[in-house]
Amino acid sequence: MTLTPQWLDELRSRITLSTLIGRTVKVTRAGREYKACCPFHSEKTPSFTINDEKGFYHCFGCSAHGDAIRWMTDQRGLSFMDAVKELAAEAGMEVPAADPRAAKKAEEAASLRDVVQGAADWFTQQLDSSNGAPARDYLAKRGISDPTRRAFGFGLAPDSRSASKEALKKFPTAMLVESGMLIAVDDKEPYDRFRGRLMIPIRDARGRVIAFGGRIMGDGEPKYLNSPDTPLFDKGRVLYNIDKASPASRQTNRIIVVEGYMDVIALAEAGIADALAPLGTALTEAQLGLIWRMVPVPVLCFDGDAAGQKAAMRAAMRALPLLRPGFSLAFAILPPGQDPDDIVRARGAEGFTALLDEAQPLVERLWAHEVAAGPLATPEERAALKTRLLAHADAIEDADVRHHYREAFRERIDTLFARRQPERTARVPWVPQPQRGGNRRFGPDPRLQPPVDEARSIGKIGIGGHYAAALIAGLLRYPAAIRRHEEALTRLAVADSSDAELLRVMLDSAGSQEGLDCEGLLAILEPMKVYNRATTLLRADGMHFSFNRRLDGEEVDAARETALRDLDEYIGVLVTQPEIRTRLAEATADYMRTMDDEGHARQQKLRAMDEELTRRLAALSDSSQG
Repeated sequence: MTLTPQWLDELRSRITLSTLIGRTVKVTRAGREYKACCPFHSEKTPSFTINDEKGFYHCFGCSAHGDAIRWMTDQRGLSFMDAVKELAAEAGMEVPAADPRAAKKAEEAASLRDVVQGAADWFTQQLDSSNGAPARDYLAKRGISDPTRRAFGFGLAPDSRSASKEALKKFPTAMLVESGMLIAVDDKEPYDRFRGRLMIPIRDARGRVIAFGGRIMGDGEPKYLNSPDTPLFDKGRVLYNIDKASPASRQTNRIIVVEGYMDVIALAEAGIADALAPLGTALTEAQLGLIWRMVPVPVLCFDGDAAGQKAAMRAAMRALPLLRPGFSLAFAILPPGQDPDDIVRARGAEGFTALLDEAQPLVERLWAHEVAAGPLATPEERAALKTRLLAHADAIEDADVRHHYREAFRERIDTLFARRQPERTARVPWVPQPQRGGNRRFGPDPRLQPPVDEARSIGKIGIGGHYAAALIAGLLRYPAAIRRHEEALTRLAVADSSDAELLRVMLDSAGSQEGLDCEGLLAILEPMKVYNRATTLLRADGMHFSFNRRLDGEEVDAARETALRDLDEYIGVLVTQPEIRTRLAEATADYMRTMDDEGHARQQKLRAMDEELTRRLAALSDSSQG
């Protein structure tokens, strides 16, 4: 088995070292790098640094140093080949076979760099020649100066089926085909892939030419033509201009993702050097990983037309499962029909930067997209909006980020569809009214009573005490109720922070698991801090509700049915009573202002509802004693 230096370099470049190390060591971001307490010696202050861009780790305490392969051998204890095989499987690469032909093929792949570099040099010569005058004029009209043209290595492919083949004849024809410079169809003579096009070299992160993009100068299709995938070039794992944008981002702490080559080059002409682009495909997971190595929140700046906005949403959908704390996307919104080149021409670099400063976070972009997707006049349309938004949140694999997205969407939905409160006039003080016989009545109206205060633990500050404990213990015994009442439970405010956190984790866990029972839910909670509180609640005595009792005996099925019915009713009371009390307080305040019979009737009706809910709570508690 022969592993060439080029193959190993490619393997290392596809592995995010901080992610690999972060699976066994807690790492924290520190500027452009990551820090951790060294796993190779005992320390309390982090001296272990990880540099994703350079692909190595180093400890300033014990001098441990290495790359991804060294980490697997030194920290995991794997052999060199086992480490390579495990990393290759993660990177989607095949380990070269153990035979001489594979070794020879690897050597040939390495020499393909000479082919594409030779082609790049020849294309540049053609552009600089007298035959390249029309192409140079075209670039000048596009606003691309000679220094920018040379910095990006522009070239010209003559409109000929054999010109580049002839110019590169020192290389075997098979190698020219494998590098993508020639097209071979069946038994026909191979011919030039790029003809009559401006040639734009595509480079890897080290600045080495690995492929080309060709732009047609007149009419014709396709407007852009890329090299095919080759041993050097995988378009889903490469970003145009990464070799220049990566070092520039260290100065700006920013990466701008645009749609294509010419957008990148137009921004560079305007002095904005930290832009890069995918290569004719939607942004891939591998490309997102490369970008997140440079900055945690890149700005996507796609064209303002419909196609550009669709591309932005595709990128958002692709990113959702990969989100983790601190890493996301932002979206710069361009005017309809305009691209970055149009903006910098009209407004200059400052105008373009102003648009970047107003970029929308990913959560706002998703919200705006779904709200604009259709009418929201009917309950069904509003429910569909909620379903779409929560589906986006559920696509996020990180539990904490997923929870915060769900909360953010719920808050926006509540705000969008909140009932408008009637405007109130200034409060009118109550004036004593004459009684029969001419006597005057002083003091408060005896009909007006403040809201009762029996179950103070159910109120605006949230449910607390034994009410919250009984609820969570019941849900632990019967997790299926969590899915049935998910929306209602998310509206509950639990006063105790530890119980509130336990309920939040239970909602997230049960929401993604169908058919979950008590043991399954406890297994999910076991690695978490909330596990001890959960087991305490299950063992707690003194919670006199049917759904808190351990079931045994011959009537288990009937008792379970009663417990589930009581738990459903209990949840309904806990959700409804705070809302009734809020309305009762408002009705009381209104009645104190108006002192009319209609206001009094409304206040008393709400009081009766509140008292009925309190009686239902008591009945549920009593029913468990039978």
